[in-house]
Amino acid sequence: QSVTDGVKVKVSRVPDGVAGYSVWGLKLPTLRQRLFRCVSIRENDDGTYAITAVQHVPEKEAIVDNGAHFDGDQSGTVNGVTPPAVQHLTAEVTADSGEYQVLARWDTPKVVKGVSFMLRLTVAADDGSERLVSTARTAETTYRFTQLALGNYRLTVRAVNAWGQQGDPASVSFRIAAPAAPSQIELTPGYFQITATPHLAVYDPTVQFEFWFSE
Repeated sequence: QSVTDGVKVKVSRVPDGVAGYSVWGLKLPTLRQRLFRCVSIRENDDGTYAITAVQHVPEKEAIVDNGAHFDGDQSGTVNGVTPPAVQHLTAEVTADSGEYQVLARWDTPKVVKGVSFMLRLTVAADDGSERLVSTARTAETTYRFTQLALGNYRLTVRAVNAWGQQGDPASVSFRIAAPAAPSQIELTPGYFQITATPHLAVYDPTVQFEFWFSE
């Protein structure tokens, strides 16, 4: 008869009082008693049974019955709660009446009560350094910056709780610049008309074109 660990036990003769396919026990000095929880029993075509079982572990049963207690390192936390990390930060640049705006969006893996978000916007200076443009604080997961000039920007967002503790920040870089000149202009003649089609080297759906012509 086989057991779950793959070891086969073969007896030289059938003990007295043991019938075929009956339940019997075997004691050996090298064997110890183990408990299993039966998951399923399937009858095979040859009259035997396939038993699927999970070994019983008292420690795991105690965790299920009594719950688990964690004594982790809570240094730098208040009441064991740290501000969540900012993730999926994006910056969408739009232009309205000649004014550039940026809509920032982000989220967090969990919601913690009393958490707000600190935003820091910088722009690259001519000497390669960063110059602070604006800072803001909001309880929402969106924020709009307005009246921005041309330049290369970097936005950093981090969560802050009521005690001033800060979570892991997220940063995103974006560029506000005049659209690139068309790489080519395709002219298609027609009946008393000409169709001009400008083409960009890199397609940008936000770019619009103004046409000027003279005779």
